[in-house]
Amino acid sequence: MENNHYFCTLKTYATVTMKKTLCLIVSLMAVLPLLSQIRGSNIVVTVEPNHQDWTYKTGETAQFDIEVRRSGTLVNNVEIDYAAGPEMYQTEHKHFTLKDGRLTLRGTMKTAGFYRVDVTASIDGKDYKGACAAAFSPEKLQPTTVMPADFESYWQEAIAQARKVDLNPTRRLLPERCTKDVNVYEVSFQNIKDNWRTYGILCVPVKEGRYPALLRVPGAGVRPYGGDVYTASQGAITLEIGIHGISVTMEQKVYDDVFNGALMNYWEWGMDSRDKSYYKRVVLGCIRALDYIEQYTPWNGKQMGVSGSSQGGFLSLATAGLDKRITCYAPVHAALCDHTASLKGVACGWPHYFYWNKGKGQDSQIETSRYYDGVNFARLITDKQKGWFSFGYCDDVVPPTTAWATYNVVKGPKQISPYPMTWHFWYQEQWDEWENWLLKELGVKN
Repeated sequence: MENNHYFCTLKTYATVTMKKTLCLIVSLMAVLPLLSQIRGSNIVVTVEPNHQDWTYKTGETAQFDIEVRRSGTLVNNVEIDYAAGPEMYQTEHKHFTLKDGRLTLRGTMKTAGFYRVDVTASIDGKDYKGACAAAFSPEKLQPTTVMPADFESYWQEAIAQARKVDLNPTRRLLPERCTKDVNVYEVSFQNIKDNWRTYGILCVPVKEGRYPALLRVPGAGVRPYGGDVYTASQGAITLEIGIHGISVTMEQKVYDDVFNGALMNYWEWGMDSRDKSYYKRVVLGCIRALDYIEQYTPWNGKQMGVSGSSQGGFLSLATAGLDKRITCYAPVHAALCDHTASLKGVACGWPHYFYWNKGKGQDSQIETSRYYDGVNFARLITDKQKGWFSFGYCDDVVPPTTAWATYNVVKGPKQISPYPMTWHFWYQEQWDEWENWLLKELGVKN
């Protein structure tokens, strides 16, 4: 009897538990689709130029058609504020009530650059934003930064000194990330001093052989990394690195705490000395990553690429400029370019070091910035290295003025693919174009 009672109780418990679980699953199935379908905004502010390519010649007049729509129809009597003029230095600021939800503005530039219109519509206590930046003869843009006479020798000597430190690499298989085609590891190696390490995620095709390689360099911030398994599955070694000397496989909270604590505003550290700048070990870490690929992976000794966006775009330029093992590079909205432009009233690259105070009292920082300017690294790129550049015209973090000016100084083979509507983000089509270009240049896709 006791056994029967036990089994009956167990059966009843199991039945109730299964019902509760089923109810929970049904509830989640009902809720999750609702959450996953929240997209965009019902209210949209558009600022549209009258040239489809958003490009004009200096002296031409650009027309900007502004519309505010709710559910696809124009909003009557909507309050807007707009700013217009050269990006980062807009001179026209006005408030309007749009009776029929429309407004047309015009603007021009006498010198090469970008004329930007920002619009903010206030509806029901909430702000909705739209923008457009029209290019005026962007092929004529030139950066302001000066290359120090010892720029190249300084960096080559720094690389030589770093290489006196043994890489002393570590490698740990990550079985949960591996696929049938790709083995995935967390790796580390010493950078410029003993126990100063660079960490990353290495992905290597399972099939025996020698492969092209791609170094993935990071945007600003502190975060974990998953590794570029997709590109590795296509037949290339990939190494995605972090820059802060800590493991890249910890919980997100660890990185959030570090970013908001010990590494807060790290990009400003040591800017009064080229030897103390935080970015010195970062740039050298990229070169040592290539050393690691060459010495500890089945690299074919031929194709080697580097790519990243924002801060990673800068690091792509730095790596390509300093190391001729790089055969192809793809910077996307590259930051840290043309720092000194703001000293002449022209849009400057993130982190906008001298924008707010016009560089007053910062002579040593200005001099240091020249050794950490993507433009000067771009000037070292040769005709044996192929480049692909992409960025957005609406980017208010990395102004397109700096992106175009940087592109213009490159003497080697290059192509440019701007996506005018993007801000500091990618479109899927942009990502696909980037990936396909890299695969082709690495020789794994026709």
